[in-house]
Amino acid sequence: MNQTRRTFLKSSLAATAALSLPARIYSASKGANGDLRFGAVGIRGRGQDNINGLLACKGVRITAICDVDASVLAKAKDELARKGHQVETYTDIRKMLESSEVDLMATATPNHWHALASIWAIQAGKDVYVEKPVSHHVWEGRQIVEAARKYGKICQTGTQSRSSIGLHQAVKWTQEGNLGKLLWARGTCYKRRASIGKVEAEQPWPEGVDKDLWFGPAPITPLRRKQLHYDWHWVWDTGNGDLGNQGIHQMDIARWFMGENALSPALFSIGGRLGYIDDGETPNTMFVVHDYAKAPLIFEVRGLPARANAKDMDSFRGASVGVLLQYEGGRVLVPSYSAAAAFDKEGTMIKRWGTFAAPKDGPDPGAPDNSGQESHYANFVRAVRSRKQSDLTAGILEGHLSSALCHTGNISYLLGRKAAPGAIREKIKADSEALDSFGRMAEHLKLNEVNIEADQLTLGEFLKMDPAIERFIGNAAADKLLTREYRAPFVVPATV
Repeated sequence: MNQTRRTFLKSSLAATAALSLPARIYSASKGANGDLRFGAVGIRGRGQDNINGLLACKGVRITAICDVDASVLAKAKDELARKGHQVETYTDIRKMLESSEVDLMATATPNHWHALASIWAIQAGKDVYVEKPVSHHVWEGRQIVEAARKYGKICQTGTQSRSSIGLHQAVKWTQEGNLGKLLWARGTCYKRRASIGKVEAEQPWPEGVDKDLWFGPAPITPLRRKQLHYDWHWVWDTGNGDLGNQGIHQMDIARWFMGENALSPALFSIGGRLGYIDDGETPNTMFVVHDYAKAPLIFEVRGLPARANAKDMDSFRGASVGVLLQYEGGRVLVPSYSAAAAFDKEGTMIKRWGTFAAPKDGPDPGAPDNSGQESHYANFVRAVRSRKQSDLTAGILEGHLSSALCHTGNISYLLGRKAAPGAIREKIKADSEALDSFGRMAEHLKLNEVNIEADQLTLGEFLKMDPAIERFIGNAAADKLLTREYRAPFVVPATV
């Protein structure tokens, strides 16, 4: 185990239940004209999409923005003003949540802030739209679920596929048994992730960024990468790798099709950060096997190209970033957030949904019906107005479960050990689908000039879990990684 993982394991202790926000519940009131007013927290990247998506909803206006980066905050305020939106600006989320001019909060902070921001907002009487993954650790995701239930707040997860009419139709069609029994599901996140570079010394903290607030619940550590923003995804204290970044979307789609509504009872992972040496910590190549009783869910991550120096990425039977579900009577391919198609045993398309293109040759199964499609943000707003959790397409429980499948896969990796290819094959020899994933992974790495005899992969810990209580069975080290030691006063409160 390397120093990074040792540090991570040591710091991941049982969480305290202390509250950091005053324990009072605000009664959110709509604006004078009946509009829903929202504040956006974390306004780079996905935060901009949150702002634009909510502003596109009828009867919704923005009244506040919050970011720990002063330059980002100033730029966003000016841009909103040019579009006719006057907003209050905040550096500290706690100050924004005290505002009676905010009914809803949308948060797109780094992952380590998602749970605390959401729970604080719920306690402050706000409804919440939280980006994926909803949590940085399994335990804190469950706390958001319980907080939303306890305080009667609407909480939507940013997994947009859940609002796709086409995917809803596809899920229903397959769960009706039209292709027979499900044999396995594979999610893929084959998405190029180049090296983030290597620095030899601590980097200066960016001017205008509040360091204490940026780290929040995480330990304050030296900045040992070139770029503060975005590359936090590849550092364990703040991110969850591409499994929890992009892969959460496809993990969620796979679980949705499978109809699984709990964490997997057994799992393991295999992977590594290979092909370059940089300041990233999370694996850029891995696969996770979630061994559900009905059928396994296998998830594959590849950040290297199809071969050394290539621009294109690998594809697994039609999807680079997508889901393939194999049934006794055929298969379903989900290559995007809003498209799916079913194929019979001979490979002929027999059904298509959403934005999936018609076949170039062979019979056309007919155009999909996408009438009634609403945006994911509009779905959230509709549920806020109705006060019905059941109106949400991606309620916080769905977000928690899918996020937690990513986290448990990473826990297996963090507890793993380097192993030679032969030893890995021997360990998984009874699992034909795991062997298939491993064989294709090994070939992929070979084409990228990675010798896994020398640069060995990590064979993750084989874990068993009690899904009812979301704790591992007979593995105290794994249980410690379900949560972390929070840095006061940024402590995720226990709500159960």
